[in-house]
Amino acid sequence: MDESLPYKRSASRLTIAAHLFGVLALILMLIWLVHFRGGIEYGSYNVDRVFNVHPFMMYCGFIFLAGEAMMMYKTIPSNNNLQRHKVQKIVHMILHLLALVFGIVGISAVFKFHDMINAEDVYSLHSWIGILTISLFCLQWLFGIFSFMVPQPSITRQRMLPWHICGGRILLFMAVCAALTGLMEKSTFLQQRHNSENRLMNFTGLFILLFAIFVDLTVVLARYV
Repeated sequence: MDESLPYKRSASRLTIAAHLFGVLALILMLIWLVHFRGGIEYGSYNVDRVFNVHPFMMYCGFIFLAGEAMMMYKTIPSNNNLQRHKVQKIVHMILHLLALVFGIVGISAVFKFHDMINAEDVYSLHSWIGILTISLFCLQWLFGIFSFMVPQPSITRQRMLPWHICGGRILLFMAVCAALTGLMEKSTFLQQRHNSENRLMNFTGLFILLFAIFVDLTVVLARYV
């Protein structure tokens, strides 16, 4: 009997919950940016539409894709098939690369927004955490390529794997911390009459946090190799 089966079942249920909260956060993010903030367009002359690229890319591109990459690798079994496991690693790497690209576009959008309104760059705790997170994420991706895609002795990979997993989990919550502080920072600029928008932003932040929590639980409890 497979002793890891209860863990697999638990991870499966947790993955469903993670997807539920992730999609809910995505829907609320789109409602906020399109209905309340006027839309999303990087090349617009409207500063709000340019700024809106930033939260959209940082969550829907960076956080959501990174979480999907983590869950995909931990919950889809390779059944000790080396070819399937290699494909699994490649897809994991590509999803994280896409997340990194979307994150860079999101940061570029906020720099462009600041240039358009003549505002200072990297002045808040939110921006400090965000820049640090994207920088470490890039190093984590390169570390993963070197450790697991380039031929290495098996003992080296075994030693590096716990650090790689731990680093990924930490970076996910750093990204969520950046997202939540960003939502709080943005909400301070809203007028009191926008209570409905504030509530929507609060629920969006809550679902982003729950998404990350259930992604992390999936990674911890999954026992696929």
